[in-house]
Amino acid sequence: MFLQNISIFGTSSDAGKSTITFVVAKIIQDMGYSVAPFKAQNVSNNAMVTEDGREIAVAQYFQAEVLGVLTSYHLNPILLKSGRKSMASLIINGKVVKDKDVREYYRDLELLKPAVKASFTYLDSRYDCVVAEGAGSPVELNLMDKDLSNIYIATEFNTKIILVADIEKGGVFASIWGVYNLLPKQLQQNVIGVIVNKFRGDLSLFDEGIRIIEEEFGIPVLGVLPYIPFNLGFEDSQSLINYKQSSHKDAKRIGVIAYPTMSNYNDFEPLIADQDTHIEFIKSNISLENFDQIILPGSKLVMQDLAWLKESGLFDQLQKTKREILGICGGYEMMFRKLIDEESIESNNTIVEGLGLIDDDAIFQKEKIVKRGEYKIFGESIKGFEIHHGISKKYPLYYERDNIRGTFIHGLFDNKSFEEYKRIVITDFVAQMRDRLDVERIMKNVI
Repeated sequence: MFLQNISIFGTSSDAGKSTITFVVAKIIQDMGYSVAPFKAQNVSNNAMVTEDGREIAVAQYFQAEVLGVLTSYHLNPILLKSGRKSMASLIINGKVVKDKDVREYYRDLELLKPAVKASFTYLDSRYDCVVAEGAGSPVELNLMDKDLSNIYIATEFNTKIILVADIEKGGVFASIWGVYNLLPKQLQQNVIGVIVNKFRGDLSLFDEGIRIIEEEFGIPVLGVLPYIPFNLGFEDSQSLINYKQSSHKDAKRIGVIAYPTMSNYNDFEPLIADQDTHIEFIKSNISLENFDQIILPGSKLVMQDLAWLKESGLFDQLQKTKREILGICGGYEMMFRKLIDEESIESNNTIVEGLGLIDDDAIFQKEKIVKRGEYKIFGESIKGFEIHHGISKKYPLYYERDNIRGTFIHGLFDNKSFEEYKRIVITDFVAQMRDRLDVERIMKNVI
């Protein structure tokens, strides 16, 4: 049976598009159809290495994991990562092209459409349905002609559209009315309806709201979804605000240094799920002696975050503490004697002083290492991935001495028990969402 592809538009940023994308996709998949997630362009410092050895945003990787489909660059053909000043690292089809000024990027956007179109067409030819996540709001009027994830996909491929509105922010009626009526007429006709997301309290209190949206706005309400904390698929800093943790009283206290361009938050999802650990994200110069272990996480801009460590006073504490210190990727690079950037990857041919906890230098090379596999580190075998410019000739994978450990490998804490935890949480979450959605109305519009 033929299915229309679906676009998930948010009426604002952080409306819950990433979550609704995998929920809708999983519901359709459970009905016997093959489904793939997609996002034309993502802006995120959090990336994962796919099965074809490329890098995509963590949201699309996680969505693919939920659906059990092959991870590849086709799921997210354009990825932007923050860079120095107004620069951004441009990744096309999972490979770094170059750093570009953001204004230059938007000027050259037409050149990126073929890559987006090729990836969507590839997925469309192999799956019954592609569920395409939008980005931000689809009606930023000054940017609509440059909107790859919303307007371009929905117009080029005539997708059916589901709006997602965040009621927690307030102004939900204005956002729904405004977005719908500012959409091009062609796309208005493709709107199936709206999902009101993140409702707190008694859902029946919004019955009058449903009537207003359906009768006065003329937009079907596909469901009102309760606010449920979801500690998986961390995509951005907002995820760190929303996560919930339930730890034992005597749990191991772990402090994660949350520098300004911290990346790959998903490394810590297994620790947040573990009741024997308690995670705290450190954003100022508090005492590190209150923790059993300090983690220096990944960083998109290692030089910049290292400077922040020095300015904040945490640098001095890290050099003196006898607490356990673990560095991951960018955090690992900070632990060396010097960081040498002669290729100007992050700076203008700069050499800076590192923490000096490891007797070697971290050298930034032009060629980015992007790969996944099984690694033997710290006396055990770990399935993980690498995604970094920095290298160490003396300690190419990891370092371990006394209270100091560091590695380039992401995925250190993943294990079978966490995989089972994820399966249970996702299954339960999708079931709760399904019960609140008008699945019959959605399917009637896409078949």
